[in-house]
Amino acid sequence: MQNTALSAEFTTSPELVEKLHRFGIIKTYKAGDIILDENASIRSIPIVMKGMIKVIRTEEDGREILLYYIKAGESCIMSFLGGMHNEKSMVKAEVEEDAEILFLPVDKVSLFIKEYPEWLDYIFRLYHKRFEELLDIVNAIAFKKVDERLLNLLNKKSELTQSRTIIITHEQLANELGTARVVVSRLLKQLEEDGKVKLGRNKIILPDSF
Repeated sequence: MQNTALSAEFTTSPELVEKLHRFGIIKTYKAGDIILDENASIRSIPIVMKGMIKVIRTEEDGREILLYYIKAGESCIMSFLGGMHNEKSMVKAEVEEDAEILFLPVDKVSLFIKEYPEWLDYIFRLYHKRFEELLDIVNAIAFKKVDERLLNLLNKKSELTQSRTIIITHEQLANELGTARVVVSRLLKQLEEDGKVKLGRNKIILPDSF
């Protein structure tokens, strides 16, 4: 059995891990690559082995908003639901960090649900986690100011990458927050004046005190 993120997720079922590797196809991607686009057919479910991807929703006016991140050992619950019901993708999945992803054919998803309780538990845990994250997004949009959402997003990225230096452009941040680049640039300048961030070329540094 391979020592992977899947082994950590399914410690009680090495047989399931073996089958995931047997039936899945592993591909590698660079940061910025799109692995699933909106309105695309879902023929397989992505499970992140290494790296990280972000899931984005695009509004009718073209604005984008970040829904959640998917780390090693996790998958996209939207892909699970869409694939099992033969529906088109409602989201876009973009590689945040260079990633290695295992793609499991949709027909195996339903089969494993019947054969392995651990697999169903995995899906429910993902659903619960994503539901909480989406509630946080709704709460932030409804009740928090953009500057607070921006700082929360930067801290989230720092936590996920385990680095106080975040490589990102103002345009990318604006897209993830669903706002304009000029708004993000203005707020970042204010945060820098307040000592909460340090700005560099396509990077933002969070002081240790924050």
